[in-house]
Amino acid sequence: MVTKLRKKSFWKQIAIFFAILGPGIITGSVDNDAGGITTYSVAGALYGYKILWTLIPAFFVLVIIQEMNARMGIVTGKGLADLIRENSGVKTTFFIFLGLLLADIGNTTTEFAGVAGSMHVFGISKYISVPLSAIAVWFLVVKGNYRIAERVFLFFSLFLLIYVVSAFMGKPQWSEIGRAVVKPEIKLNFAYIAIIIGIVGTTIAPWMQFYMQSSVIEKGLKIKDLKYTVWDVVIGSVLTVVVAFFIIVACASTLNKNGINIVEAKDAALALKPLAGSFASMIFAFGLFIASVFSAAILPIAASFYICEAFGFEAGIDKKWNEAPQFYYLFTTIIFIAVCVILIPNAPLIVITLWSQVANGVFLPVVLVCMIILINKKEIMGVHVNKPFYNIVGVTAVVILVMLSLTLLVMSFF
Repeated sequence: MVTKLRKKSFWKQIAIFFAILGPGIITGSVDNDAGGITTYSVAGALYGYKILWTLIPAFFVLVIIQEMNARMGIVTGKGLADLIRENSGVKTTFFIFLGLLLADIGNTTTEFAGVAGSMHVFGISKYISVPLSAIAVWFLVVKGNYRIAERVFLFFSLFLLIYVVSAFMGKPQWSEIGRAVVKPEIKLNFAYIAIIIGIVGTTIAPWMQFYMQSSVIEKGLKIKDLKYTVWDVVIGSVLTVVVAFFIIVACASTLNKNGINIVEAKDAALALKPLAGSFASMIFAFGLFIASVFSAAILPIAASFYICEAFGFEAGIDKKWNEAPQFYYLFTTIIFIAVCVILIPNAPLIVITLWSQVANGVFLPVVLVCMIILINKKEIMGVHVNKPFYNIVGVTAVVILVMLSLTLLVMSFF
């Protein structure tokens, strides 16, 4: 009898977990966007397996920060932007979110650049691939609802595991990989430090904090769901790091072994063709396409969420256009601007990417400090304020991220 009850309880918990699954996996997976894939590809091509150790600290940073976001969203029922406005005032909020909005327009432009680059590998012009992708993304969000959008986003997240196939086709040396992870080799030179900053920095971005918190609210999660949400966050972070691991392995096993350097993710796809075959090249390019479309949808949603929350407008994918007009106007405008920029002949895409990353680096510490302050206020979080251990780990993570972001900012000017 007791055994039957335990089995019933087990399957009930599994069912609840699958019902709650989503926000953590989706937010983590968007880390592997066009910029992330480019960073991992360049790292693998330049330093081979020796750079893989950096994914371990990146994983812990991702879990800690996202757990805080999820907890704060579930406990307060308010988005991060809403809480920042209530505690920092409208003027401060305006300047923070104006900067974040400009950065996210640049980030969305970078994602559509990923769409153009990946489809270029298949011989499809950007004047066809970019507008069609933008229309598909717009219809999914504006004409769909949260449940449909979440299922599509989850499918996109799982599809990124295609990079595992691409990596195996490069015939990796597993003994070398094991040694590189267990015995990290750290080089004290400018380029190596820059790539470490890029890998750690690409796992966390300002917009992620707002999307994660807003999505647990829109999904209607409660305190009793918190333990399952933490598992969602952990699984999402594992998935994110696994995809990053195999992208680095794919490029290390082929490009690094043959002394080939690249500057964009599409270069990696093109370079893989003579080394690992046409199929490996196409898989890599298609993975870049999926990641870029995925992120081109999530980034404008996140920006629309936090701008509307910050200034008291209705927001949410589940709402109709007439119920949340500011949310959908913002979403549409960001996509429209990003597509127009990409379609300009000889648009300075590298400059746009650089400055959007610099803006992320500037605003990330501001957002994280706001988070740490808010999650430690008893009048906001009640008994769910950060425990001392979480504060030590969280503050340490923030300090390291601030130092990395400032270093990245300084290096971007030289």
